[in-house]
Amino acid sequence: MMSQAYEGDSTTGFQSPAQDYIEPVIDLAGLLDLRAPGLYPVRVVGHELAGRGILSGDILVANAAAEPTSGKVCVAFLHGEVILASLHRKDNAWVLKPAKGQPVPVDHDVEVWAIITGLVRLKV
Repeated sequence: MMSQAYEGDSTTGFQSPAQDYIEPVIDLAGLLDLRAPGLYPVRVVGHELAGRGILSGDILVANAAAEPTSGKVCVAFLHGEVILASLHRKDNAWVLKPAKGQPVPVDHDVEVWAIITGLVRLKV
């Protein structure tokens, strides 16, 4: 005796009414465009930017091709150390404002690597 596998509407003769309410699987890499050049996921370690709503364990989308924008969070190299800081324009010059410490002018010792363009939080 041959058994037949369940195939939805072909075995029962009609489609489930709930079928219209099933959402497709969410592809975060596609949604956040992580396959595009210059976009990188960066995991946050530490609580320094909790005041900006960025928590330890969050995944940030860093866009190395984005134009610097005053008020945005950026990934920067400060004296060889990778930091997250707010980027601000002051008197025609860029300044990094880390969560802790004094503002730092962007000069030859400081490199703004990417602007944060997205955030993914895996736990609530």
